[in-house]
Parts: sequence; structure tokens; C-alpha cells
Amino acid sequence: MKKCVILSMDDTSSFAVYDHLLLPYLEKAGWQVETLSWKADVDWNHYHLVMIRSPWDYQLDSNHFLQVLNRIDNSSAHLDNPLEVVRWNIKKTYLRDLEQKGVVILPTLWKENIVGREVQSFFDKLETDEIVIKPCIGAGAFDTYRLTREKAETLSLEIENKFDDRQAMVQPFASNILSEGEFSIFYFDDLYSHTILKTPKQGDFRVQEEWGGHLQLVEPETELISAAETVLRNIGQSLLYVRLDFVRTSKGFALMEAELIEPSLYFNLDEGSPERFVEAVERRTKRLGIVN
Repeated sequence: MKKCVILSMDDTSSFAVYDHLLLPYLEKAGWQVETLSWKADVDWNHYHLVMIRSPWDYQLDSNHFLQVLNRIDNSSAHLDNPLEVVRWNIKKTYLRDLEQKGVVILPTLWKENIVGREVQSFFDKLETDEIVIKPCIGAGAFDTYRLTREKAETLSLEIENKFDDRQAMVQPFASNILSEGEFSIFYFDDLYSHTILKTPKQGDFRVQEEWGGHLQLVEPETELISAAETVLRNIGQSLLYVRLDFVRTSKGFALMEAELIEPSLYFNLDEGSPERFVEAVERRTKRLGIVN
């Protein structure tokens, strides 16, 4: 029996998780499946495959998370996506790497830490009246600040406390997130699967379901597919799953995130996507010699 783990977290009750939609297709393909927290004390040698899916608290202790993944990687189990990709993708500085290869991202200031009094200077440096500050290791828009000059003045001490010893990135706020939304495009084992459009609820800017965002399945336009394929070429390796988040700008589509660790793949929005994902698992595990 082929054995795989869907790697999750201790408590997902506050999140929208759709990995259960994979189970009928995995079982049909002959997989025995367990969903385990990344903090579980288990012998990873008992499994053929460990798929990182919903460990959405990893950013609270990223060093511990990487240690666990290292143990999995050193076991006989195959880890997907691979550990070296996780190490690269876990810090948002990977966007700087991709930009240097020609991928379009928003103008970005990279900060080792933030002192409250310097926040006002970010507006001038980025030539904008509204900015977003994010931690370089983070997920789900937690500890993300959308700031006007006035709001930055009010929150400068709070921001300093959040980022006094924490790497951060600062970008102009992409207003198209409000007027149009953010696109997510999905690939499984290099093959296109589906695209969704995420829009925030009224009065918010965060597009995640947990913050009240609205999600819908859409057909991607040619320019979006082209932008995604440019990112894939520059990532430069075959992966079990890739989610690329884009926002439209005056210069075309800009990459907001390349989600290669634990992205929601929104299996609920495209009824064929769970089966396509399992087909990708089958192709990949056989090609890599993980199973026969």
C-alpha cells in the first residue's frame, strides 16, 4: 500500500481547508492517506510521500518548521514541495531574486528592521500616498499593514515594535486589488489547472477567505498566462504544486506572491482540480521512483 501524509497543523478550525476533497481520488489511486500536524511526533520513514498542505501556523516558529521538514527530508519519505524550494520560498526576498531575473513585481523596499520614525520616508521613496508593510516571513496577511501617511504616524510605534528585529518588505498599495482583485493561477506538476479571482470585502484590502474575501473561478487572459509562465521558467524546476498571485498594474501583471510551500489550492472552486492534483501526484511519484 502506498502511504502518504497531508501535512497540516494542530487546529485548522479557523481556516478554510479543502484537502479532504483529494481523499476519494487518492484512495482510488491506491494511496493510504493520513492528515498529520507538522508538530506530530511520528516516524516519517513509515510513509512514501509527505505533501505540505495546510501548516498555516508555521510562521510563528519558522525555524522549528524547517527542522521538521529537514527530518522528513532525511527520512525515506519524499517531501513535496522539496525542502530546498521551501527554504528559498519561506522568505519573501525570493521576490527580489525573481525580479533580478526579469519577473515584474511591485516596487519594493527591503528592510532588516523598521524604526518608527523612518516610516514616513517610505512614501517618498516609493512615490505613493499609500503603502503596505509585510513581514518577510509571514502568511495569511497576518501582521500586514496598509498605511496612509496619517495612519503611519499613528501606528509608527506599533510598527516599530512589530519589526524592530524582523525583516520586512514595503510596497505601494496596489489599488487594483480593490477595483478588480488579485488573480491566483495554479499549476500541478507543470500543467495548468485553474485560475481564481479574489476580491476583498467592503472596507478591507485582504483577499483571503479568513478575512472575508470573495473568491470566484475565472478564465485567465493570455497576458496572465504569459506572466505566469515567465515566473515558472525562472523558478526553474518541476514542482508538485505552484500558486502564483498577480495584480494588474499599468505595466501589466505584477507578481505578488509565488506560493510554493503551503498555498490553499481552492479545490472547492474547480470540481476537476482535485482529480488533476492526484493525477499530478501519480505522474510525479512514478517519474521520481517514489512508488512503482
